[in-house]
Amino acid sequence: MFTHSSLLPRRGMQLVDLGHPICMRMLTRIRTCFQGVAVLVALSLASFHAHAGDVLTFEQALRLSQARSQQLVAQNHATAAARDMAVSAAQQPDPVLKLGINNLPISGPDRFSVTRDFMTMRSVGLMQEFTRQDKRLARSMRFEREAQASEASRAQALAQLQRDTAMAWLDLYYQERMLALVKAQRDEIRLQVEATEVAYRGGRGSQTEVHAARAALAQVDDRIDQAMREVSTAQTALRRWTGRAADTPLGDAPDTRHVPSHLNDLESTLTAHPDITVLIRQEEMAQADADLARANKQADWGVELMLSQRGPGYSKMASVNVSVPLQWDQKSRQDRDLAARLATVEQMRAQREEATREHLAQVTVMLQTWQSSRDRLRRYDSALIPLAAERTQAALTAYRGGSGTLASVLEARRMALDTQMDRLRLDMDTARIWAQLNYLIPVEHDAAIPVLDH
Repeated sequence: MFTHSSLLPRRGMQLVDLGHPICMRMLTRIRTCFQGVAVLVALSLASFHAHAGDVLTFEQALRLSQARSQQLVAQNHATAAARDMAVSAAQQPDPVLKLGINNLPISGPDRFSVTRDFMTMRSVGLMQEFTRQDKRLARSMRFEREAQASEASRAQALAQLQRDTAMAWLDLYYQERMLALVKAQRDEIRLQVEATEVAYRGGRGSQTEVHAARAALAQVDDRIDQAMREVSTAQTALRRWTGRAADTPLGDAPDTRHVPSHLNDLESTLTAHPDITVLIRQEEMAQADADLARANKQADWGVELMLSQRGPGYSKMASVNVSVPLQWDQKSRQDRDLAARLATVEQMRAQREEATREHLAQVTVMLQTWQSSRDRLRRYDSALIPLAAERTQAALTAYRGGSGTLASVLEARRMALDTQMDRLRLDMDTARIWAQLNYLIPVEHDAAIPVLDH
């Protein structure tokens, strides 16, 4: 930070007269300004401690988005529907009741009589198709695999939900920090503008310096507008997942210096990746279809029992019928159907293996990028930001001593601000990668998650 007196340069070796009425009024305004800032900070801290619970923490956002998600509800219903169908498919087909009149005369003296002609019969029958147990089990297993695929899709949706919510929360968190940083820079430049105006009116500065300071202030105002737009956009994105809770202040950021330890063995980890699990379940569904097609190569038999009643003078009759489909061209029908199902199994297997390789490469790149970004953040903290601060201080010292220019001070401050903003952007990008790695597989928030520090 700096004061107005520190900005007023020395011309020759003459010091600025701080007792000058203009400078005295200026110092009074600065003192009043900082006192007001101190009051506002105190009020803000008091408000924070009074309403510490009125914040949206990172974990709360994740839980809230999960509670509000209708995609998860839809997947739950899909799983329940498939499980009900699995129970239904394991049962025998319903019996069929038949009622009829056979050989009813429609001409002659006995027409429309159901008792006078010896051939007329009133019949009641019951027909039952008997499906073999292995075929019923194959049908049931097909729907059970579908239920498991729905569960995998739910896990996939949950993982994506957690990643999206985490990244939206982190985006808003860092955008708000960027806005606060630019606003703090604006306060300093505004004081600098006032100092140059005082110096110019007192004959100790140039109009060029006043215009340069005002231009720097206008540039910061433009950056504030841009930062506010970014904050609004990030808040809208978070509101998509958490609703009105996104309008409340955010809590502390999560620790993004660690990733789950299971990422040490990526090949084993990816077998539990929701996207891969979905492909595995789809492959199992295709295999269940193939098993059912193989079972369909053996036809189901049907049995029908019928009782027929004729006129009072005639005897009653019973009939037994057995039916079975004639699969006379299995090579062109049943065999082709089975071959198509087996080909689908191979298709699913190939797609799963290709997707596994792709995910392995993507996760490896994300992990390497996260590790590299952590190294870059340490470099910003240990070298770049301190050097930018030292350059600003050196430019300010030179300006105060009369050997530097205001343009150098403004440029140094701009570069220092850019360095801090670049550091925040890198931190935000690193946090986004961390969110993708940390929620690669859905996690239970209440469970302790082992971490690995790189």
